[in-house]
Amino acid sequence: MMPVDSSMAASAASPVGPAAAAPPQSYSFPAMPPNPSSQLWPDFLIGQADRPVRVLLIDDDAHIRRVIAQELMADERTLLVAQAESLKEGRKAIRQHVFDVMLVDIHLGDGEGLDLIDFMKTVHPSAEAIVVSIMESDDLVLRAFELGATGYLVKNSWFGSYPQAVLQVANGGASITPNLARRLLQRFDKPAVAEMRKRQPDEAERLSAREREVLRLVASGHTSVEIGLRLTISSMTVNTHIKNIYRKLQVRTRAQAVRFASLRGMF
Repeated sequence: MMPVDSSMAASAASPVGPAAAAPPQSYSFPAMPPNPSSQLWPDFLIGQADRPVRVLLIDDDAHIRRVIAQELMADERTLLVAQAESLKEGRKAIRQHVFDVMLVDIHLGDGEGLDLIDFMKTVHPSAEAIVVSIMESDDLVLRAFELGATGYLVKNSWFGSYPQAVLQVANGGASITPNLARRLLQRFDKPAVAEMRKRQPDEAERLSAREREVLRLVASGHTSVEIGLRLTISSMTVNTHIKNIYRKLQVRTRAQAVRFASLRGMF
């Protein structure tokens, strides 16, 4: 049997006429960058492509863990260094790995994720913790911040993303969904603030004018670098003021300092 010439078969199957001779028109679209937001990331902020923010992820839900891991790996400003799925594995990972931010589920199969925050602060004092939960419990949020967390994310929230939250806390800010933030602010009503003022009338005098100014900018979400630029001082001087604020107010984190000051009507 004679072999079939494919080019001849194709021409035989095509319609005859001038239109058939014209090559098909092709369209090309400009390639989009893999992560447009990373192209706009300022040089002075932590989380550059050559030095991404290192993240430890602890969650007992395999699906959620995979979703978070994919988001973190898709952003060149964040680097997932390790994962764990239990309290026991989390403790081991905290000891074995160097990281900047820990994302931890509030309820793990063998214990409470909140217990890992204190442990993390002992092993890695400079690391930040973001709690991840399916619940929008105001009391849990307050407890997490009191333990030293600087972020509280609700799973499947419409607001923000995991890399965004990591970058916020790594640069001195805090991360919380708008709905939770609004509810927490409503809890700090005027009678409660007035009562706190009666019990602690001299708290404001503990801080210098410059320290109060720094604390107000911290509460507004500014990083140490941004505060230094606004006040025309170095970021190291800003961090020294923040350490003094911690010592005077007897707190350990920015979130605790801001909450302390807001409850006492210091700004």
